[in-house]
Amino acid sequence: MHAVASVAALWRREVIKFVRDRSRLLGALIQPLGLWLLLGLGFQQTFQIPGAGASGMNYLEFLFPGIIALMILFTAIFSTISVVEERTSGFLQVAVAAPLSRTVLVFGNALGGTTLAVFQAALFFVLLPLIGFSVGLPGLALVVISSIFLGLAFTALGFGIAWRMKTTRGFHAVMNLFLLPLWFLSGALFPAEGASPVLAWLIYLNPVSYGVDLIRQGLYWPAEAPIALASVGLSLAITAGLAVVLLAWAVYTVRQPLYGEG
Repeated sequence: MHAVASVAALWRREVIKFVRDRSRLLGALIQPLGLWLLLGLGFQQTFQIPGAGASGMNYLEFLFPGIIALMILFTAIFSTISVVEERTSGFLQVAVAAPLSRTVLVFGNALGGTTLAVFQAALFFVLLPLIGFSVGLPGLALVVISSIFLGLAFTALGFGIAWRMKTTRGFHAVMNLFLLPLWFLSGALFPAEGASPVLAWLIYLNPVSYGVDLIRQGLYWPAEAPIALASVGLSLAITAGLAVVLLAWAVYTVRQPLYGEG
């Protein structure tokens, strides 16, 4: 019960930090929104969706699930960069010295970041009617489940990386090295079908692709999505597995000494 209360306290702390810093909300919403409109409208007449058939899918519609994943990615970056800053302020050293498992730090931060990611994605859903989506409750539940798993995965990855970083500059460099390529090669910008064989294989091998695919299929559920990377069951299993693996890696990482520890 003490561990649960500690996780809840860290989760609440993340939410309070977010509420007090409105620039995080604006940055996490406006940047993906601008990218979605810029790319979606720019390629609207020139980008043909392979495999979409007679569905009439346009690029704005195709890009929407990838933008949801991008919002979750940005939230993970914003929520875990504080780990580096809190080492300087001394909060992290106090938390590590407290009589609780370091695992609590991982789950408290991951749950807080995931909550914020799902909340911001939910705000983005108000744009669904503009592109012709009418999502039922089962499909919406599938989108939320996928967002939760992606949020846990990205936040755990960010936390594990931040734990080893001395500066925010180094953190940004490493996060860009990992997270942005994972997003670019997730089928968010272009589908595997029609891409070069090398890129197609990278999309299929990228576990984040199945989270984006799960969001896309949820938007059409129970109808079949015009473009699907795998079955709903397989995409769900891979996305959940990614979250579990990265959470386990983050737990292993935080059990290693901090910089400056004996």
